[in-house]
Amino acid sequence: MQTLFKLLASALILLTVAAPSFAVSESGVVFLLISPGARAAGMGEAFVGLADDATAVYWNPAGLAFQTGKEITLMHANWLPQFDSDLTYEFAAYRHTLEGIGTLGANVTFLNLGKQYQTLDTPEPVSEFSSYEMAVSLTYGTLLAENWGVGIGARFIRSSLAPMGAGSERGDGKADAFAFDVSTLYRMPFAPKLSLGANLSNMGPKITYIDAAQADPLPTNLKVGLAYKLVNNKYNKLTFVADMNKLLVTRHDDGTSDPFYKAIFTSPWTIVDKERENEGTDEEKVVSSSKIFNGTLSGGVEYWYSDLIALRAGYYWDKPGRVEYMSFGAGIQYSLYRFDFGYVSAAEGHPLANTMRFSLTIGF
Repeated sequence: MQTLFKLLASALILLTVAAPSFAVSESGVVFLLISPGARAAGMGEAFVGLADDATAVYWNPAGLAFQTGKEITLMHANWLPQFDSDLTYEFAAYRHTLEGIGTLGANVTFLNLGKQYQTLDTPEPVSEFSSYEMAVSLTYGTLLAENWGVGIGARFIRSSLAPMGAGSERGDGKADAFAFDVSTLYRMPFAPKLSLGANLSNMGPKITYIDAAQADPLPTNLKVGLAYKLVNNKYNKLTFVADMNKLLVTRHDDGTSDPFYKAIFTSPWTIVDKERENEGTDEEKVVSSSKIFNGTLSGGVEYWYSDLIALRAGYYWDKPGRVEYMSFGAGIQYSLYRFDFGYVSAAEGHPLANTMRFSLTIGF
């Protein structure tokens, strides 16, 4: 049995991760799927084929290969705004070009799960503690050809959900893990406005809270995306982006799961979607079923005027998780500084509704 604290934290993240919303039941440390960067958030969280700023360390490290100079990005978001929670998400990224070698990147992700309380036989708390999950990553991108970049990344992961176990369980609510990424970005020589990218991320051994038999797989994930720069001149820039996102985790009915190197091939690409009548009642019944893509799709557009003001819009579609929403964003560039804002416009009462991301990017 998983610890009570792990179930609690997973339930919170299940409501908030703007990624495959079924990931919680399949894997651990799903905070790794929370998308950073207010810029990408405004475009429906589609950025793999573009990856042209410091957030490429998350979206597609191969995008670092085409970047020069130094840049830092800081992002903040209040998580679960619909529930007035004290959850916060923080992200910081840095990239540094080394001439003749490539571009190095680093980032820190921190999800503050807020204060928790330990109780015994009565509801009165006997102790208080804070829960969090974090990851520290190092990335590298380099050009193999003028139009072809590749990237790699390594990541240390820490999950600190509770300083004690639940009941008679062994272990506690703390665990460490490591993972790595491989990625590519290709700019079409015959269509220079078009670029294609892919990132296979979070590959690594399972994360263990209690014992190896109950270890959870990491959220190994495949992102594939494209970007098309329809207009790109001095005063106007218009870019379209689209991403496909697939969680590569295989969980069996007996609770066991495949190791990541096997799940890459065994994870199902389609699932059966069932339409139901009177859902949640004694008269519930399945009226139809069909196979659907077992992942998410997203797309968006970004417009820049004179490299000063940006407007963005996007759409996110997660049929298996029954999550769909529009997003909007804006940006202001002044000298070395860029401020970005991203906003999720979901149905009233949806946990992601009114989620706002704020980013500050400094290039030097």
